[in-house]
Amino acid sequence: MALIQLNPPEIAAPASRYSHGVLVPASATRLIISGQVGVQPDGAVADGLAAQIEQAFANLEAVLIAAGMGVGDLVKITAFTVPADGVGLFRAIRDRRLLGHAPACTYVQVAGLASPAFLFELEGEAAKETGR
Repeated sequence: MALIQLNPPEIAAPASRYSHGVLVPASATRLIISGQVGVQPDGAVADGLAAQIEQAFANLEAVLIAAGMGVGDLVKITAFTVPADGVGLFRAIRDRRLLGHAPACTYVQVAGLASPAFLFELEGEAAKETGR
């Protein structure tokens, strides 16, 4: 699909592997993915920030696969984290899991999530050319 990543020269370059904007053609099917936390398939919460980030990405990828999509179809992700020092860890895991793909991305530090056990939540949007 002809997604167009937008990083205009009038603004500072992205601080890491993401795009300031992604243009999606009108002919694309759009998928909105609810916030995914570090809950494993058996219902247990993964232990620690790194494990929760990994599980949230795995859960997001499962939704993509169920829709016939993959990480290359992501156009936007939003990450919410409770620990103040998680951005570097998030970036490293994101870059590895997205295989070089650079969707638009927002990272937000929050005071808390739906459960005190949750340290991280990830939501996303994906688009895929219809008929592809």
